[in-house]
Amino acid sequence: MRACVNGSRKRLESAAFPLKIEFMGSQFSGAETAAEFLAGQLLIAMPGIGDPRFERSLILVCAHDEQHAMGVAVNQPVAGLTVPDLLERLNITATIDAPPDLVLLGGPVERERGFVLHTTDYRSQEMTLDITEGVALTATRDVLEAMASDKGRPRRSFLALGYAGWGAGQLEREIRENVWLTCPPDEELLFGSDHEAKWSKALAKLGVDPRLLSAQTGGRA
Repeated sequence: MRACVNGSRKRLESAAFPLKIEFMGSQFSGAETAAEFLAGQLLIAMPGIGDPRFERSLILVCAHDEQHAMGVAVNQPVAGLTVPDLLERLNITATIDAPPDLVLLGGPVERERGFVLHTTDYRSQEMTLDITEGVALTATRDVLEAMASDKGRPRRSFLALGYAGWGAGQLEREIRENVWLTCPPDEELLFGSDHEAKWSKALAKLGVDPRLLSAQTGGRA
């Protein structure tokens, strides 16, 4: 996997938010994504993936086209770093007792970049990317301020640092080689706090018992 470097991007910056954010432009919305593309689907890492950064990973594909794909892991917490901790570091004053949700590691690429995946009851004007029904991605300071407030706060959300990226045809090839399985997301897989169990639960949605999977099926190219 590598950083996505081609195609149109929307750059989102805030002087007070020291994480410089980029994500794919609005042309990757679900209504315009071809059927064979995987935006809005979850990738389930197969045993034997051959890369410890992705062992037992569950990644939501946020953008996918002929040139690249980009996704955010939903089950890789950063040990000891909570959302309130990070909000405090960013000088965002909470007006509520924000729950001590762990910040997630979205992927190995550009870990200085922050992304908030959230339910669509929150929306930043022109700065929110729809991923799938009821789920969107925002990468600006205002979503962090909303998370710290009781006004306009998304019903469910998580904050991730970094992302996973693929070049042209790379994700499609990895799926053909059984590096990943795919399944539709649900709120508990995306926003639930039992990160350790998410991988097995995603497999269970497909009727797959992880104990029966061979480590030979997920070999990396």
